Amino acid sequence: MAWRSRYFETFAFRDLLNDYFSQGTEWIAAPKPMLKDDVWQPNYDFEQELPFRSIITEAEPLFDAADFMKMGRDIIGQRSHVTNNKGIEWLRRTLGPDYRVHIYEFEEPGPMHIDTTILPLAPGRVLINKDWVPQIPDIFKDWEILNPPPSNLPDDHPLFITSKWIHTNVLMLDERTVVVEKDEEALISAFRKWGFETILCPFKHFQSFGGSFHCATLDVKRRGGLHRYI
Repeated sequence: MAWRSRYFETFAFRDLLNDYFSQGTEWIAAPKPMLKDDVWQPNYDFEQELPFRSIITEAEPLFDAADFMKMGRDIIGQRSHVTNNKGIEWLRRTLGPDYRVHIYEFEEPGPMHIDTTILPLAPGRVLINKDWVPQIPDIFKDWEILNPPPSNLPDDHPLFITSKWIHTNVLMLDERTVVVEKDEEALISAFRKWGFETILCPFKHFQSFGGSFHCATLDVKRRGGLHRYI
């Protein structure tokens, strides 16, 4: 985490973590960052979008879990305004040789969290924002690439730390079932055309705060085995 305002955020569900630990779950936490002033670049140019230059330094390990997507034993991630190389290296060492961490740089202006850029939907199928990913990562060369249509969110809808591509921040319940914002008609039609069952939920007012379904959920209990998909 690279925001001082989110420093105690996990305390909101600390009781749940403690309960899971009591039931035998492993509890691994990244080192709490000090977030001293040297974490941020001095005289940062906020007008420069591309090529990407992160606002954070390598003073200490920093990362947000939302800058990574898990696909069994493979994880795809990115460096961003909240994730640095030291944070990525900490994750690699902690996960060990049984997992592969693939890091890419995309053409997203101001990257912060990967889950509106690339979203695995099912084995062999991935949703990719082609505006920000002009070159498909090599790990998906044998996958079906699904490109989402633009959002129909009104231009005057307040969005503070996200873009209108937040509509792609969907939640997969299984390989065929997806939770989508109920007013995103074009995206809903696309998912149905692709053979998915859709569950519609009103959520656009949540999006104003910088997230959607994938951001607002955490899959702590899952069915199935741990596999390699790529």
